[in-house]
Amino acid sequence: MSQPPNEVSDQELKRVIADFLDQGHVENIVAMFRREPEYYAWTGEILSDERFAVRLGVSVLFEELQILQPNRLPLAIPSLVKLLDSEQPLLRGEAISLLGIIGTDQAMAEIRRLASDPNPQVREMVQLVLAGTA
Repeated sequence: MSQPPNEVSDQELKRVIADFLDQGHVENIVAMFRREPEYYAWTGEILSDERFAVRLGVSVLFEELQILQPNRLPLAIPSLVKLLDSEQPLLRGEAISLLGIIGTDQAMAEIRRLASDPNPQVREMVQLVLAGTA
């Protein structure tokens, strides 16, 4: 079934969010996340974007949201936990960093489980986050 002409699919919206982050328009995405808590569930997918500026934008986004809506950040935990099992060390590290920004007991427990990760950079990220220096 086709969508009504004025509706945007979730996939298109995720692409728009990633493109805005890539272009440095984090403030627009902060406003979107503040209005629609369901977007937190998309964090892992957006973070999986191959563009460095998108991944950096997600970190900046979460730093802003940590100030504005810290109670909603845990909504992203399930999508980030999926990345902790990624074959790509970079994605595991990025997920650890965001979980560290979230900082809840649950997020920190998920980070700790990668303390023995086979990749030295991932282990280092775990140590930095747990030490509060990441």
